Amino acid sequence: QRRQTTDRDAQAKSMEQTVKHAEKYMGEICYLLGSYTRKTAKLRDKADLLVAQLFDFASTEDPELQISLKNLAEDLAMVQDYRQAQVERLETRVVAPLKAYGDIVKNKRADLKKFNIDLNRELKDLQKLEKIRLRNPADRQSIVSSTYVHLTCLITTYS
Repeated sequence: QRRQTTDRDAQAKSMEQTVKHAEKYMGEICYLLGSYTRKTAKLRDKADLLVAQLFDFASTEDPELQISLKNLAEDLAMVQDYRQAQVERLETRVVAPLKAYGDIVKNKRADLKKFNIDLNRELKDLQKLEKIRLRNPADRQSIVSSTYVHLTCLITTYS
């Protein structure tokens, strides 16, 4: 019985460590990825301003330079279209799934907390049963009653 309790404690600690580890690294990854996405979007915005400035400048120049500046602005605008697609893909295909994984980790944390509460309740019930056995080993009625209550609690907990 003690070995079983120790195994359960070790299992609970291992699960808790796994969840804590996942929370730590997923938090850091989400932060860095969000920062990367925001900086990419800012770069896109700055390039859009540059394109607008090139078009403004082109409108004040002679026809030959005007054509060159407009071509440059259009090429830069095309590059920014790709950058826009990159930002959208980052948000939908990378950031969103990571956020969903964060919810999964939160649910696992809640499940682990419930597991620990159930484990502690079970240990207390087993200790209570052991005290009854030690106090009066001949009192089968109390032992059976306590065992029945313990099993009923387990059944309602896991059903």
